[in-house]
Amino acid sequence: MNAPSTTAATRGGTDRMSQGTRPPAAGQGRRKSRRLGDPFLRTVLYLLLAGVALLYLLPFVIQIVTSLKTDPDAAAHPLSLLPDPFSLDSYRRLFGLGGADADAVPFTRWLANSVLVTVFITAGRVFFDSLAGYALARLDFRGRTVLFQGVLVVMSVPGVVLLIPKFLVLNELGIFDTYAGMIIPLLVDAAGVFIMRQFFLSIPKEVEEAAKIDGASVFRTFWSVVLPMARPALITLTILSFQGSWNEFTHFLVATQSPQYETLTTGLAHLVSGSLSAGTQYPLKLTAALLSTIPVAALFFFFQRHFVRSANSGAVKQ
Repeated sequence: MNAPSTTAATRGGTDRMSQGTRPPAAGQGRRKSRRLGDPFLRTVLYLLLAGVALLYLLPFVIQIVTSLKTDPDAAAHPLSLLPDPFSLDSYRRLFGLGGADADAVPFTRWLANSVLVTVFITAGRVFFDSLAGYALARLDFRGRTVLFQGVLVVMSVPGVVLLIPKFLVLNELGIFDTYAGMIIPLLVDAAGVFIMRQFFLSIPKEVEEAAKIDGASVFRTFWSVVLPMARPALITLTILSFQGSWNEFTHFLVATQSPQYETLTTGLAHLVSGSLSAGTQYPLKLTAALLSTIPVAALFFFFQRHFVRSANSGAVKQ
């Protein structure tokens, strides 16, 4: 009984061997040529990506190199990547460490104001946006749908349209040209409320029901149970709030007029416009711009892993 099967197996092996000795078919030849072409295509792709990366990095490199030049060298060779001579005068001038015009640019005051308003605005947005997002996601009250639609409408309105109303409201409330006028209107933003609401909707309701059975109040359930589970969304909101408030310009422009309330963005605008000093002073301006970008870049790189994880988790709908 085993002889036919053995014969068939032998025939099948012979057939496979004969197929292995056959010349490659046209499809196999194309696959082989494609495999041979992959390294070349990868090399071209990498060179293209490297070129695009250098194109994006070149302005930052020029900014760093120019901050190490003297004023005559920067004016004569603005695109040169080698400072000649090497100089740190622009850094000394910004921090008041020497030079005849050491106090000409109040960079430390701009930096202190930016840090102050950014810390308060970021903390306020994380707290109030979380509360509003949880209320819109979980609490049942009359008008919740209309309120959420209002949030969406606010998100669609360009910020520049609200500049004059903001000025009128701040002036009417008596907080124009004060720290309160700079901070309070930015404590809550519609985009943050929307982000937190969408994340709270993805949390199972059984978790909150178990906390309520144990006797936890609504705020206790939110603070001790739900909010710790929203850590990725909170990190994302923190980065976006810090970046938005640190780079805010138009609101501070209409909310203040005194030099003592200038932040890095408004102060740099005055510096670039030439209202604070004479001449081009490219090293001084680019040094101030370079230093103003470091906190945001450092925060993003520190929380980069959590930021990417949060973005990926939001891409899958469960």
